[in-house]
Amino acid sequence: MTAQLIDGTAIAAAVRAEVAAAVAARAAAGKSQPGLATVLVGEDAASQTYVRSKRKASAEAGIASVAHELPASATQREVEALVAQLNADPRVHGILVQLPLPGGLDEEKVLAAISLEKDVDGFHPINIGRLAMKGRQPLFVPCTPAGCMVLLEAAGATFKGAHAVVLGRSNIVGLPAALLLLHRDATLTVCHSRSHDLPAICRTADILIAAVGRPEMVKADWVKPGAFVIDVGINRVPDATRKSGSRLVGDVAFDEVKEVAGALTPVPGGVGPMTIAMLLRNTLRAAEIADR
Repeated sequence: MTAQLIDGTAIAAAVRAEVAAAVAARAAAGKSQPGLATVLVGEDAASQTYVRSKRKASAEAGIASVAHELPASATQREVEALVAQLNADPRVHGILVQLPLPGGLDEEKVLAAISLEKDVDGFHPINIGRLAMKGRQPLFVPCTPAGCMVLLEAAGATFKGAHAVVLGRSNIVGLPAALLLLHRDATLTVCHSRSHDLPAICRTADILIAAVGRPEMVKADWVKPGAFVIDVGINRVPDATRKSGSRLVGDVAFDEVKEVAGALTPVPGGVGPMTIAMLLRNTLRAAEIADR
């Protein structure tokens, strides 16, 4: 059996096209252009790349994007002051503070300073708190976990009563993904580096989300035949056959797991494109909230 390939690139392109059409419709109706402000503190190369890609995608969707950059030496007060300035700017509907922040800055306080209605990354403590409560809905859901759910829906996964296993418990992916699965009435197990017998736990999963950050950790014998497998990992490993000397792989051993799983995301081209697509969707939603 060869798994159905869950094409994140194509699904993300469809989401981005929907957002662009909605932004164009807003303009035709005389409504404000959605605006996204990005805040980058320090000079981390990966963060700079992520911010550039988010700004480029915003422009392609018709969303106004303004970059704000602060040096790594910026103080807590300076970062929070910039966030306050953006909160007060009616042209800014969404605020994205690129994580991680340099050492010495209190990430939780910075995220909490973002207006709830502009928290397009979905990490404000109140949004996360609502996500963790039965019967409550956050204004925004973190982009990568939200993208995972869209991919599962597109692949035809059934959530209600299914056993879902999330491998990894990070605040950015693992825990929010687990909460989203609970909201969809899945029976949930969260496992991590200190869990006993990870392969046995993963083998029970109808839905498996791997977000642990270890290259090709999930092997074929970890996967239940026919399971839906979402690979969130992005790991660079040496590869002498490539001009760059390396290649990207996920947390799942793709070539062997595809012979067992029912549906599987590739790396690259799976979850990665969905993160930005969901950010654009959240920014559009923030503009719609501001209209009320």
